[in-house]
Amino acid sequence: MTKTQGDVVTDRRDHGGGLDEAVRRFGGTRASWLDLSTGINPLPYPLPALAPQAWTALPDRAAGEALIAAARHFWKVPEAAAILAAPGASSLIARIPALRPPGRVHIPGPTYNEHAAAFAAHGWREAREDGEPDARVIVHPDNPTGRWWSAADLGAPLTIVDESFADVAPERSLVGHAGEDGPLILKSFGKFWGLAGLRLGFAIGPPALIERLASLLGPWPVSGPALAIGAIALSDHAWAANTRARLAADAARLDTLMTRAGAEVIGGTTLFRLYRVDDAAGWQTRLARRHVWSRIFPWSPSTLRLGLPAPDAWPRLEAALA
Repeated sequence: MTKTQGDVVTDRRDHGGGLDEAVRRFGGTRASWLDLSTGINPLPYPLPALAPQAWTALPDRAAGEALIAAARHFWKVPEAAAILAAPGASSLIARIPALRPPGRVHIPGPTYNEHAAAFAAHGWREAREDGEPDARVIVHPDNPTGRWWSAADLGAPLTIVDESFADVAPERSLVGHAGEDGPLILKSFGKFWGLAGLRLGFAIGPPALIERLASLLGPWPVSGPALAIGAIALSDHAWAANTRARLAADAARLDTLMTRAGAEVIGGTTLFRLYRVDDAAGWQTRLARRHVWSRIFPWSPSTLRLGLPAPDAWPRLEAALA
């Protein structure tokens, strides 16, 4: 969540994960825990066999072009927009504030706090409500609330649209507005495809802006295996469609379990769900004693977030909630 000192953007970083600390506090081993603190697809894209050259040779131009072509087709990117592949969306988030001289940035919250951290590190200030910002960040859909935005929210000179979770509902993407004068759209490969360790992300937007962002990343920013796996996965439209249907069914199943346990559904996406509970820290501790890790937030004592269990892990969650 963003906070300010004067009008300077600062940040309070809190994230999902942190399973090592949970193990330290509540015992067990990492393998004995059910980690529902993130919004990562628990059934990842099946890893294809790769040619040895993907591991041993420097990434070549053809592999990069194949990935970009697959990304353009999958996300229906306008021809006027350029695409940049990067070693994770977080690497792009850290560099984007350097694209313009520091000014005022508006980041509606509560939301993913790495954006505030990146702008703070580059000397940006928080935009006040009575003035137009020089930059704006919208997380679409928002993490953790699940709020979706619209084209009416794209007015700042530099607008960043973080679509890390948008692949669950591609019809709601704002990528169609990318182009010469459009926003900068961020895509993550780790959430929907469940391959967070691959470290692959994308920026889509005005060619001049993408070129400047590419210069900040340096040569060979994406590994050979990531280029190859990304191109194959982005071309597998049947897997994507089947995955969206499964995620929707599992999100509904999770909501049913949680409401029976006394929680109230207040938001989320089909990759994670957000609940109102009487005591979020108490819920987290109760689940942790059964080695189920959840996500709570420093800005709300009554908000709990859960990711989806893998198919074989539902009985464990049901037992922990009993």
